[in-house]
Amino acid sequence: MSLPNPAELISQMAIRLKAHLEHRGISEPRYIGIRTGGVWVAQALLDELGSDSPLGTLDVSFYRDDFSQNGLHPQVRPSALPFEIEGQHLVLIDDVLMSGRTIRAAMNELFDYGRPASVTLVCLLDLDAGELPIRPNVVGATLALAAHERVKLSGPELALELQDLAL
Repeated sequence: MSLPNPAELISQMAIRLKAHLEHRGISEPRYIGIRTGGVWVAQALLDELGSDSPLGTLDVSFYRDDFSQNGLHPQVRPSALPFEIEGQHLVLIDDVLMSGRTIRAAMNELFDYGRPASVTLVCLLDLDAGELPIRPNVVGATLALAAHERVKLSGPELALELQDLAL
């Protein structure tokens, strides 16, 4: 399977996001990337949009429902939100949507900071393997992988790699 070019996806996503925000009448969204890949995608998206908006970052490690099973990841960092959440229109950005559990954790954390006016979900890739009813408003590409395959994003230059867990 050949993977899509992330730079091309970002360009398409910027066009779709701009249209989505205009359709919803949102003129000053607040952008938040989920650490780590979502932050890389968010920065690339802001660059493509020509936006100098501040970028918030979320580390959802403590909010994951598998925290007690997996323990604390050694590279957990605090979330940094340089703006209010209460009443704001948020654009939540992640790299790969798989089960939906990371997005659920991100939403839980965001609501601990306040009640946003809206949340738009943007993902570079949707693996269409959802365990929760979560779908992005803007997506770069949807991929169907075999059960033993995963996609890994490396950055910040945004390169995709297909991994075979069966090997």
